Amino acid sequence: MSGRQKVLLAALAGLLAVLYLVAVGGGRHDRGDPAAGPGWLARFGGNAGTVDPATVTVACVPPAAEPSPSAEGLVVGFGIACRLRVADPGGLRSLVLRSGAPFVVSAPAPGDADVTVTDEVTPGDDGTAVAKVAVDGATEVALRCPGGGGCVVTVARS
Repeated sequence: MSGRQKVLLAALAGLLAVLYLVAVGGGRHDRGDPAAGPGWLARFGGNAGTVDPATVTVACVPPAAEPSPSAEGLVVGFGIACRLRVADPGGLRSLVLRSGAPFVVSAPAPGDADVTVTDEVTPGDDGTAVAKVAVDGATEVALRCPGGGGCVVTVARS
């Protein structure tokens, strides 16, 4: 190895060390804010991480009115329970469910896990109950309305 190559190699090693120190020293030391939404990098991928509402079909008990598409997504009104059938999204995606009232959602965990996750979602400070369900293949997600008085849930685009 010539002297010139040794100098270039040393300079490259020094540059990598400086970049590492800047990344470690200048990074965020908190856990972040999940409610803050996607960061600047999401601008390049858009909403590629969410399930397209057009790929969701609905079956409710008792049968409810036909789900209606809206600008926000697919609006589903039901009395007691509904089963959402999500077509294979082709990778790990989030099924985003929004409502102005509490609802219960149950879904299988993604991957090979033999686990069903259930959560009662309640409205936050802004008056909206939001559930994000991880989906990595064709699956069914169960919705229940606490008290059976009727719920309206939107399968949102984001």
